[in-house]
Amino acid sequence: MKKKKILMIIPAYNEEKNILSVYHTIKKYNKEHNVNYEVLVINDGSTDQTESILKEHQIPYITLVHNLGIGGAVQTGYKYAYEHQYDIAIQFDGDGQHDVAFVKDIIKPIVEEKADFVIGSRFIDKKVSKFQSTKARQLGIRMISATMHLVTGAKIYDTTSGFRAANVSIIKEFAKNYPLEYPEPVTTTELLKKGYQVAEIPVSMNERIGGVSSIRSWKNAYYMINVLLSIIMVGVRRYK
Repeated sequence: MKKKKILMIIPAYNEEKNILSVYHTIKKYNKEHNVNYEVLVINDGSTDQTESILKEHQIPYITLVHNLGIGGAVQTGYKYAYEHQYDIAIQFDGDGQHDVAFVKDIIKPIVEEKADFVIGSRFIDKKVSKFQSTKARQLGIRMISATMHLVTGAKIYDTTSGFRAANVSIIKEFAKNYPLEYPEPVTTTELLKKGYQVAEIPVSMNERIGGVSSIRSWKNAYYMINVLLSIIMVGVRRYK
C-alpha cells in the first residue's frame, strides 16, 4: 500500500507561548514512531512573537496579512493541502490542547477507507480524555449536537472539536468552500447532508497551555444562537 502523504494544519493566532512546544512535540513523535506527519502553521495575523518564533526555528508556515479567524486560517491550510496533493489533512490546534499520539487513531478510518472525515471526540469515552471543558460549554455542545441530529439524523457528540482529519475528497471540498464562522459544526453538518461518511474517535485533550481561547465567555449566548441558526440553514439547504 502506498504510504499516505499527511499534513497537519495548525492555525495559530498569538501563540508565542505554545507553538514551539507543539511543533517540537510533533517532531519528537515523528522520530520516535518512524512516521512523517508534515506540519504547516497558519499564522493568522498574529501581533505577538509567533512569526518570529516560526522563522527562527524554521517551522513551515504561511502568514496571513490580516486576522481571518479560525475558518479563514484553516481553509488556507486546506488550499495548501489540495494544491500539494496531500492524501490526508489534519486540523491540529496550536495551543497544546491536542495530543499528537491520537493522530494515528483519527486517520485510521480514513486509511482503511471506512470514513471520509473523522472527528477526535472528548465525549465518546470520557475515560480517555480527562479534560472535558466547562459545564456551560458542555451544555452548549449538547444543544448543538441535538440540532445537528435533528437536521441530519446523525449523532455527533463533540461538535466543536478542532481535532479533525479529512481525506482527499474533503480536502478538495474545504479548499473550495469553508465557512469563516462556526466552521466545525457547520462543516460537519454540510458533510453529513452531502452523504459523506463521518466518524468520531475518542481522543484525549488537554487544557490550553497559555493564551486565550477564541470563544470568550461574553460571546457564548451570541455564539450559541448563531451557530444553531447556521446549522438549521444548512439543514434546509438542498445539496446535489
